[in-house]
Amino acid sequence: MKNIVKNTLRKSLLIAGLAFSTITFAQTATTTANATAKTTAIGTSKNWGSVDGISMIGLVQGPSSADAELQVACVFEYTDNDIHSAEALPANLNGLVHLDEALKGEFTKIRQSGQFKGHSLETLLITPPAGSMSAKKLLLIGLGDRNNFTPELMTSVAEVATREALRLGVTNFAFASDLKDAGIDSSTALVAGNVVKGVVLANRSEIYLREHNLSKTKKLEKVYLLAGPAFFEVAGGGIQAAIAEVNKK
Repeated sequence: MKNIVKNTLRKSLLIAGLAFSTITFAQTATTTANATAKTTAIGTSKNWGSVDGISMIGLVQGPSSADAELQVACVFEYTDNDIHSAEALPANLNGLVHLDEALKGEFTKIRQSGQFKGHSLETLLITPPAGSMSAKKLLLIGLGDRNNFTPELMTSVAEVATREALRLGVTNFAFASDLKDAGIDSSTALVAGNVVKGVVLANRSEIYLREHNLSKTKKLEKVYLLAGPAFFEVAGGGIQAAIAEVNKK
């Protein structure tokens, strides 16, 4: 009987010890992650490199505030209250919320009413009211159903953005993927790299057309790749990797 009690007590202590160790490990891991998480000040910019004469500039800024000739914002098909959902970034860090506020709610109304459905690669060009945004033009590009999103789509989205920018005659534009803002937990580096690849693909097509006297568009000089404070460095790594890859081709 004494042996049974001792064995039972020993097992209880072992289980308690393991539970304590698991909790301690989890707490330590969380503390370490929080300690190593790096945020970058809003307004920070960095030229991550260039391709075919286009500077790829990282910028910690929201789409309503980026100073560019054209602002591109990526948008999923509308679901009720999506930019304010529990999965989306907090309002103070959410570029889509700021965009909606800058347009006095029209961003949501356009989507809610079906004027812009957000289907994959659908576009809508908006002229914001004077003083509402830094950019003079706003281009919305659809990402389709959020449940079917893959990072590969961003290459095509960036191609569309670049072709539209060239067609509008701008020499620079700002690109906001807005995936984190919309509550999509995607690979920041992969998405940023795919955006660079899409820009390059579209621009090289335009270079070909110019060389064969089939186009007279202005040369694109800068693309501002927007990122939130917590994602700037990770996005930069993806941008640099993509620049190195496409410069070899």
